[in-house]
Amino acid sequence: MCGITGVVAASPVDAELVRAMTDRLAHRGPDDAGVWTGRSRDRFCSLGHRRLSIIDLSEAGHQPMTTGDGRIAVTYNGEIYNWRELRAELEQAGHVFTSQTDTEVLLHGYREWGEALLSRLNGMFALGIWDGERGRLLLARDRFGQKPLHWWRDGDMLAFASEPKALLAHPGISAGFNPRALSLYLAWEYVPCPWSVYEGVRKLPAGHMLLWEGGEPKVQPWWNIRFEASGEELPQRELEAKLVSLLQASIQRRLMSDVPLGVFLSGGIDSSSVVALLAEMMPASQIKTFAVGFAEQSFDESSYARRVARLFGTDHHERRLSPDDMLDIQPEIFAQLDEPFADSSIIPTYLLSRFTRQHVTVALGGDGGDELFAGYDPFLAHMWARWYEMLPRAVHDGLVRPLANRLPTSTANMSFDFKLKHFLKGVYRPAPVRNQMWLGAFSPDEQLTLLTPDALNSLDGFDPYGSMQETPQPRFRDAQDEIAWLYQRWYLADDILFKVDRASMMVSLETRTPFLDVELAEFANSLPSNQKLRGTTRKHILKRAMKGRLPHDILHRKKKGFGVPLAAWFKGPLQRELRRTLRPERLRREGWLRPETVLRLIDEHAAGVRDNRKKLWTLYVWHKWREHYLEDTA
Repeated sequence: MCGITGVVAASPVDAELVRAMTDRLAHRGPDDAGVWTGRSRDRFCSLGHRRLSIIDLSEAGHQPMTTGDGRIAVTYNGEIYNWRELRAELEQAGHVFTSQTDTEVLLHGYREWGEALLSRLNGMFALGIWDGERGRLLLARDRFGQKPLHWWRDGDMLAFASEPKALLAHPGISAGFNPRALSLYLAWEYVPCPWSVYEGVRKLPAGHMLLWEGGEPKVQPWWNIRFEASGEELPQRELEAKLVSLLQASIQRRLMSDVPLGVFLSGGIDSSSVVALLAEMMPASQIKTFAVGFAEQSFDESSYARRVARLFGTDHHERRLSPDDMLDIQPEIFAQLDEPFADSSIIPTYLLSRFTRQHVTVALGGDGGDELFAGYDPFLAHMWARWYEMLPRAVHDGLVRPLANRLPTSTANMSFDFKLKHFLKGVYRPAPVRNQMWLGAFSPDEQLTLLTPDALNSLDGFDPYGSMQETPQPRFRDAQDEIAWLYQRWYLADDILFKVDRASMMVSLETRTPFLDVELAEFANSLPSNQKLRGTTRKHILKRAMKGRLPHDILHRKKKGFGVPLAAWFKGPLQRELRRTLRPERLRREGWLRPETVLRLIDEHAAGVRDNRKKLWTLYVWHKWREHYLEDTA
């Protein structure tokens, strides 16, 4: 992977300023760095790049890259898996190439097709293309948002970068935070696109492009998630065979590399399917697999990873993590995480990435399978919710909820009491709101007692769930399509892929996701919902398709997730640090959170009255971000 930056303005751009921005992304590209400066008749442009060399390790792959006449330049982060096919098509049209890189295909492809190039790309990418002939900047991001892109505009100047910390190197960009971002973060546990935690900084959403020729930047989708039947009615076995064939082709595309490559192996069906099919393409002893285990049994799934590795005979590498390992690494992660992000699984993901990077430079993973094939618990929980909501509300309020609140509080991963209380929290709500109440930390109603009166006044009635209603939706065939869209549009792009990108890029490791191949993803979304969720069986077609390649206990094992023992931490080794970080005098000085509410959450959790792990971690991470990026260390 790589890191990209750029500035376009009506006056000359300081190349050294762009170099300083680019240097803040050295972790994304330790192998090479470059800055290019050019101009059109009335616009000046400077592009920056940090390179992690994967394809064509020679100087021919240096970026930013320009056409021979210097009129078109690109800075690009990602991998285009069908670049060879596109190159052959462009060569037939008369284009001449001088390197063996997908970057050069972007240059010639843009000259041939303009922004229509984007729909031809099969890959993951964030790119900036400067068209000096037109004085135009094109920014674009891949379909599912595997690679990040942030931008900022002030008058006749526009700047962009892979991460906000690079933009903050620009003296014109303030580090102050957007108050609405606090409400969004509390509700989502991250700040969803297109917003950013920094005032004036925006994220380009997945599948979108930005065109700027002066005037107002135009942000528009170039691709949309769709749920439409293909029109091709195949028997069940042929559907399963097609799924396997598409996954095989996707894996094969992602093997292109001039550096060592491995696989993240959790022992779940997604990563195990990648290993199983990869073992049909090459000797299994040449496949390096990587896993981490946990000392806390309810969080550990390493035995499944070992079982799959032994079954196929891969070169397996495993590291066991203690609570101290994960506690000790927190400061290192928080120092690099320039946006508050409360998915605690970034900690083991970072440790897995760091461990993997000791052996390889590229790792394949199973991300995307849950969103495409209804693998998460809430896909099933939404079905139960629709049945549960047939109960009179009085029975819920007067009987069921009080009984659930009396259940003993457990610190185990996804314990029964934790799941039941979260389920009841979201019922009797529209599906998008229900889903986000299950996933997030503080609902809008809960924020009313958490935020101070001044903070609430500054929000002026802002609804952190409003974006789900405001974002154009595809046509849904049924309720399950809507849930799949919610997960793919929001959770996958802004949580899962953000987490994997940031955790792996902190250690200069490239990750690739076979399940998010465009052909495979569009096939999955075209399938009727009962191919994904049938009765209480999730990932129905994937399990059938992989039957015979994977054993029954792997295909049908209970989903565990990549959890962290937050509940136990906040009762033990992290409680003192939590109280120090969220001390009342600090909260009063900041003026955003009510100290009495925060103290109650801490005390309830410490006493075992309620499991407030999600809420406390969300508040803790927010203030760790403030310490590093708002210079609030008092």
